Amino acid sequence: MKFSTLLAAVALGVVDVASGHYIFQQLRVGSRTFGVYEHIRKNTNYNSPVTSLSDNDLRCNAGGSSGASTTVVDVKAGDSFAFSSDVAVYHQGPISLYMSKAPGSVNDYDGSGDWFKIYDWGPTFSGGQASWPMRNSYEYSIPKCIKNGEYLLRIQSLAIHNPGGTPQFYISCAQVNVTGGGNATPSPTAKIPGAFKATDPGYTANIYNNFHSYTVPGPAVFKC
Repeated sequence: MKFSTLLAAVALGVVDVASGHYIFQQLRVGSRTFGVYEHIRKNTNYNSPVTSLSDNDLRCNAGGSSGASTTVVDVKAGDSFAFSSDVAVYHQGPISLYMSKAPGSVNDYDGSGDWFKIYDWGPTFSGGQASWPMRNSYEYSIPKCIKNGEYLLRIQSLAIHNPGGTPQFYISCAQVNVTGGGNATPSPTAKIPGAFKATDPGYTANIYNNFHSYTVPGPAVFKC
C-alpha cells in the first residue's frame, strides 16, 4: 500500500470513530432556540467523552470548569427547556438532567457544590428487547419549587454500549438564572465526581446479555 493511501485510510478511520461521538451544544428555552454554545459552556475535547469517575471534568466536561465567557439565560421555574446535540445520540445508555445552584454568580462556579437530578431517560423493555432514547434533543422543565438564583443545568449521556470496556460520559452544562421559583431545598443531592461508582449496576450493565431491568446511576430524581 502506498504511504498516501495508508494515510487516507487512517484518516477515514479517525472520521469513522469520531462520528460515533456527539456533543450537546445547543439550548432551547421555551420556544426560543439559541445558537451553538450560546449559554452552554464550551468544552475543549471536541466531541470526546469523559471516562474517569474521579475527574472534575465529569461536572461540565473538559474545559467546562469556568463559565466566565459564557452568557446566562433567564428561565422561569416550570418552563420547558431542551438540549440538542450535533448529531443524534449514537450510543445506548441513559440520559440524565442535573442542576446545581451557584453560591453566587454561576460564571464563577466550578460545580463543586451539591447536584440534584431532575430527570432520567432510561430504557423501555418490551418483548425481551430494550429500547433506548437515542435522539438529538431532550426536553424537560425546570422544577417549579426550586429557589430563585443562578444554576448550572447539566445534561449527561452515559454510554454503556461496550460491555467490558470503560463507560463514556457525554456532558454539557448550561448557565441559567431561575426566576419565579419557590423555596424548596432539593434532596437527595450528590457531589460530582462521587455520584457514580464503578460498582453501580447501571454502570457495569451488559446490555446484550440477560438484560431485563436497569437502574440509572446517580441519586434519585428530585420531585417537587
